[in-house]
Amino acid sequence: MAVPKRKTSKTRKALRRSGIKLAKVTLVACPNCGEMILPHHVCGKCGFYDGRKVK
Repeated sequence: MAVPKRKTSKTRKALRRSGIKLAKVTLVACPNCGEMILPHHVCGKCGFYDGRKVK
């Protein structure tokens, strides 16, 4: 059975986990109304997508 010879230090543990984090959400302004929306999504305020009324 694999058992570690030494205790993993706090620094080594933190360095290993440094890449595990939430990504920053990218928002863009709707070209029709200016509301901040996710890219490639229909605007919830005005209902436009790619210059056309969708909903």
